[in-house]
Amino acid sequence: MRSHYCGQLNESLIDHEVTLCGWVHRRRDHGGVIFLDMRDRDGVAQVVVDPDTAEAFANADRSRSEYVLRIVGRIRLRPEGTQNPNMPTGMIEVLAKQVEVLNTAATPPFQLDEHGKVGEEVRLKYRYIDLRRPEMIEKLRLRSRITHSVRAYLEEQGFLDIETPILTRATPEGARDYLVPSRTHEGHFFALPQSPQLFKQLLMVSGFDRYYQIAKCFRDEDLRADRQPEFTQIDIEASFIEERNIMGITETMVRQLFQDVLDVALPEFPRMPYSEAMQRYGSDKPDLRIPLELVDVDDLMQSVDFKVFSGPAKAEDGRVAALKVSGGAKLSRKEIDDYTKFVGIYGAKGLAWIKVNERAKGLDGLQSPIVKFMEGVIEELLDRVGAEDGDIVFFGADKARVVNEALGALRVKLGEDLDLYTAAWAPLWVVDFPMFEADDNGRLSALHHPFTAPSCSPEALKASPATALSRAYDMVLNGTELGGGSIRIHDQEMQRVVFDVLGIGKEEAEEKFGFLLDALKFGAPPHGGLAFGLDRLVMLMTGSRTIRDVIAFPKTQSAADLMTDAPGEVSKEQLRDLHIRLRPKAKPESAGE
Repeated sequence: MRSHYCGQLNESLIDHEVTLCGWVHRRRDHGGVIFLDMRDRDGVAQVVVDPDTAEAFANADRSRSEYVLRIVGRIRLRPEGTQNPNMPTGMIEVLAKQVEVLNTAATPPFQLDEHGKVGEEVRLKYRYIDLRRPEMIEKLRLRSRITHSVRAYLEEQGFLDIETPILTRATPEGARDYLVPSRTHEGHFFALPQSPQLFKQLLMVSGFDRYYQIAKCFRDEDLRADRQPEFTQIDIEASFIEERNIMGITETMVRQLFQDVLDVALPEFPRMPYSEAMQRYGSDKPDLRIPLELVDVDDLMQSVDFKVFSGPAKAEDGRVAALKVSGGAKLSRKEIDDYTKFVGIYGAKGLAWIKVNERAKGLDGLQSPIVKFMEGVIEELLDRVGAEDGDIVFFGADKARVVNEALGALRVKLGEDLDLYTAAWAPLWVVDFPMFEADDNGRLSALHHPFTAPSCSPEALKASPATALSRAYDMVLNGTELGGGSIRIHDQEMQRVVFDVLGIGKEEAEEKFGFLLDALKFGAPPHGGLAFGLDRLVMLMTGSRTIRDVIAFPKTQSAADLMTDAPGEVSKEQLRDLHIRLRPKAKPESAGE
């Protein structure tokens, strides 16, 4: 029905007849001549309709915003003074000879160029309207280019695109499963996969050396800007490899992706051990664009007469760290109070600080409620953090976990608020993760998942599980974890030891992972992989603030679909077929009861 998309029109087509199909973006009546801005997925083109073409003019006259039209006309240069060099089609226009109304449209719930004035709930309820916006079209177009580039690269590297099941068995992978009741097996449930983890390992046992999949994953967890109940993974697994191999393959893929799609040459991907990342940045996904670092001062604070500092400094699980901000002395007291409230979100009980106004004056040149407690260590403290006149030094003192989370988050917020970024892109590999993490009761759990291979022997793992490192690796970009992976356990003895450390007995292991454990008996090769969050990747590459802006039909933060009104109730007949009976809703108590 069309010869060209609107965005394809340019000066090379002058005097050519074209046929366009699209929506009325804007309609203007200028003294008897009607101007229509026609929009499709490729762009906007100006159409001029003269009264000389009576039928076309009548149809243009009755057209309104979002009407669907088919236009036949001739390309011509816009008159001098009306050209728009900032618009791709701004040098030309279409003189219409036919205007056909393919469909009318009700008044949209919001104007596309005024979407910022409406709430996100309205945009999500009418997502099919929101997706007509050029910004949204461009984001989804770029997402398509990203998946195309990824597929082309991996196919070139010998990877096979293999689908894995959506209806599968519930396995513990760190989040709650979405469960699907079975009609044919009363009282039994499928689970939607949190990832294709077990199946891709089975594919390696099956001899498919190189697998990939653009896979749908499902996790019933609390949501935030970079989480959705259903999301998309670029899932990669390979056999007969070591860490350096899979890291090299995926790093090259991301480099090529940025070059192909954004024409950006990413800088070098440095490697940093997990312990160093936590010590210097308080995070296992540090944003290296921000030149702020945490500095340990535990040794200096053990002797100060200030229990807020000396207590954590002496504690085995405590930490006292400083964060110097160059030029930060200009921060107002209100701004500092706001930062104090901010770190409270992460469990910090407060935020101590010292402003360095004139260091040469000693204590008199410092401004802080805590400076009187620092007299014996202040010079060494300021030297250690490299403080100069005009700087501010923030302090965190608590359990190491609280200090890391609070100061790590404060570091990122200061970088954003004060525009401290030193580069556009800062990639990083974080390696040498701990194999396990302990809860408050000292019970160990897998930091990644129970199939991650440790970097030590089974004997060493049994002897000292709390200090064991894993063969895991995360790719980080601008403070966002793009993807994570590991070398997997392919040896039955090592898998048994890991289960023992995690308190997973033989019966429980057989019940939850029996099919994988059986497969490991039949010649499992050394293998490993990595999974990228496609939504996060697109979010970063488009400069979006949430992954909802790069998913065609996302859920809200309460995991609801406002457009389809899902989740919704189902009929009694459907529940009966699934052998499910709903508990009656509790009646609200009256005020007098």
